[in-house]
Amino acid sequence: MSPGSFAGKTAVVTGAAGGIGSELCRQLVDAGARVAALDIDAARLDALAQELGDRCLAIACDIRTQAACSEAIDHAARAFGAVDLLINNAGISHHSRFASTDAAVIERVMDVNFWGAVHMTRAALAGLLAQRGVIVVVSSVAGFAPLLDRAGYAASKHALHGMFETLAAELRPAGVSVVMVCPSFVRTDIDRRAVDAGGHPGVAKKRVAGRLLEPDRVARQILAAAQRRRRRLIPSATGKLAFALAALAPGLYERLMVRSVG
Repeated sequence: MSPGSFAGKTAVVTGAAGGIGSELCRQLVDAGARVAALDIDAARLDALAQELGDRCLAIACDIRTQAACSEAIDHAARAFGAVDLLINNAGISHHSRFASTDAAVIERVMDVNFWGAVHMTRAALAGLLAQRGVIVVVSSVAGFAPLLDRAGYAASKHALHGMFETLAAELRPAGVSVVMVCPSFVRTDIDRRAVDAGGHPGVAKKRVAGRLLEPDRVARQILAAAQRRRRRLIPSATGKLAFALAALAPGLYERLMVRSVG
């Protein structure tokens, strides 16, 4: 991605205070974009905006409600103009077996990971259509394969694929592209902030499969994929192997997955 490659563009990034989100904002500003950075963590968001200057607008937003998303998009559009690029990056996780997990935990994960992306996309859609823009959805390997102790998380990511791959077919004739991003494990605080079976934060760190990806590398690949309007990005060899095994040898994938992260 070259300097100025997003010059004159307006981008909205959810989950902007986190590892991948903050790197996306930094790289977009470096590439010339105006960035509306959205997160529920106002303090970390303000620190990011102070670091990045006038071309980064911090908007504290709880994406679980349509009203909050619509208000945030209106704020961004008034400041920077219609949205050219929407990156649905916000997400939370849980670590718990389904049998012991409160239904409220799964509902909370779905509200952020799935409904947050739906609400934000609906709010931004008119501008994206006018600009023939790009929607990026940060899913996961768990969007196409199971992930032990994270049934609700996997469900939310699978739901994103059903929704946004269908939406891609609907919007393609109008010139709007949808990019599905499926990272494996990334060095962020999503696991540290994950909740347990009762919804309490700060569960013990789980084992991961493969080498941890660095957020700046993943962000760089996401923006390159957005520029090229790719349909799907799997940023790691571990993720590509998981995709192939889950499709062609699901029993083998399950055994390896349990051995790796169980």
